[in-house]
Amino acid sequence: MPDAAHLIAFAVAATTIALIPGPGMLYVLARSLGGGRDEGLRSTAGTGIGGLVHVAAAAAGLSAIIATSATAFTVVKYLGAAYLIWLGSKALFSRNHEAPPGSARGTAPATSNALRQGVLTEVLNPKTALFFLTFLPQFCQPENGLVAVQVLVLGAVSVGLNTLVDVAVAFAAGGISRRLRERPTMWRRQQVATGSILIGLGAYAALAGHRASK
Repeated sequence: MPDAAHLIAFAVAATTIALIPGPGMLYVLARSLGGGRDEGLRSTAGTGIGGLVHVAAAAAGLSAIIATSATAFTVVKYLGAAYLIWLGSKALFSRNHEAPPGSARGTAPATSNALRQGVLTEVLNPKTALFFLTFLPQFCQPENGLVAVQVLVLGAVSVGLNTLVDVAVAFAAGGISRRLRERPTMWRRQQVATGSILIGLGAYAALAGHRASK
C-alpha cells in the first residue's frame, strides 16, 4: 500500500473531488427530484456500482483501451449520452400522462429500475474510466505492492466518498420532491426540470471533448 504521505494526499484530493458538483451528482439530484428519496438512493447505489466497475477495469488495464482508442471512446460516449437523453425524454413525457406519485390518483414512486439505470449511466460514461485511469496511479507506489491492488483499494475509497456525498444529495432532494408531489402543478414543473437536467447531461456528454472528469 502507499505510504502515509501518499495516503493523506489521496484522501485530501479524493474528498475535494467528491464535494465538487459533477455529472454524477447532478444525475442523482435529478433522479431524486423526479422520483423521491428512494429513487435517488437506488440511483446512488447504481452509480456507485458502476464506479466500481470502472475501478476494476482500471486495475485490469481495460480503461487504457478506451483512453487510447478514439473509436471505443466515441462509441461508449454516444451510447451513454443517448441513454441520458432517453431518460430525460421519459421524464418530460410523463409530466402530462401521470399523476404525481403519492398523490390521491398516483401510485408509489417507480424505483424498481433506478438501480439498473444508475449502473448503466455510470458504466456508459467513458470519462469516469479515464478519470480513474489518470487519477489513481498518481498515488500508487509500485515498490510497496502490486499496483493493481492499490488501484482497487484507492478506487473503492474514492467511489465510497462520492457515494456518501450523493446519499446526502438524495436525502435533501428527496425531501423537496415529497413536498412538490403534494402540489400537482409544481410537480409537473419539477418533472420538466428533471427531464431538462438529464437531457442537458446527455448533450454535455455527447459534445464534451476527450478528457477525464468525475
